[in-house]
Amino acid sequence: MKILAVDSSGLVASVAVICDEDMLGEFTMNYKKTHSQTLLPMLDELAKMIDLDLQTLDAIAVAGGPGSFTGLRIGSATVKGLALALDKPVISVPTVDALAYNLCGHKDIICPLMDARRNQTYTGLYQFEGNHLQVIKEQCAVDILTILTEINTIGKPVVFLGDGVPVFKKTIEENAKVPFSFAPPHMNKQRAGAVGALAAQYYAKGRVEDAKEHKPEYLRLSQAERERLEKEKHADN
Repeated sequence: MKILAVDSSGLVASVAVICDEDMLGEFTMNYKKTHSQTLLPMLDELAKMIDLDLQTLDAIAVAGGPGSFTGLRIGSATVKGLALALDKPVISVPTVDALAYNLCGHKDIICPLMDARRNQTYTGLYQFEGNHLQVIKEQCAVDILTILTEINTIGKPVVFLGDGVPVFKKTIEENAKVPFSFAPPHMNKQRAGAVGALAAQYYAKGRVEDAKEHKPEYLRLSQAERERLEKEKHADN
């Protein structure tokens, strides 16, 4: 089984190829470039480095959301285009689940935090039984204090990761009532390798979709959509 995985849901752009139990290669960038500048060149370079014949892929996986609206659209369009051209299925992996999977086997409760602006975060709660990811709270968009309240109620040690950590670190330090830690730099952002590893499990269970049917899961309206609804609301009044 060979899967190409793509993650452009946040600040990081990442591509990887998983083959059975091995990761053949991963290319991850987190440096002042837009995903439209980096994603396809990274994919092309990775394919060259590992002599990848795209026709040998069984499926193409993508971090399906939530996350940056622009990033998700770029990732989705890239994967859909490739999947349609190659006649391959798409595997959509929840972004927050994949982020949690970076810490596979960790003993503590895992809380990914993605900055969703306006003091909100894309988050969820997870734990591992061996290497099996268990979802305590499905990915959602909530106020940072809401997820901290749930963590305090559970009452177990927790590890935080994601681009929301520097944004919410002070709030965590002031409001967390349980022992907590933060993931190290090589594990604290999105990685296509984690998307691909989860996608392999999904593929084995038949959790694939036709490329034409794939669309990102935003979890909430974009800023432009929120502003439009607000204007319509005021116009009606």
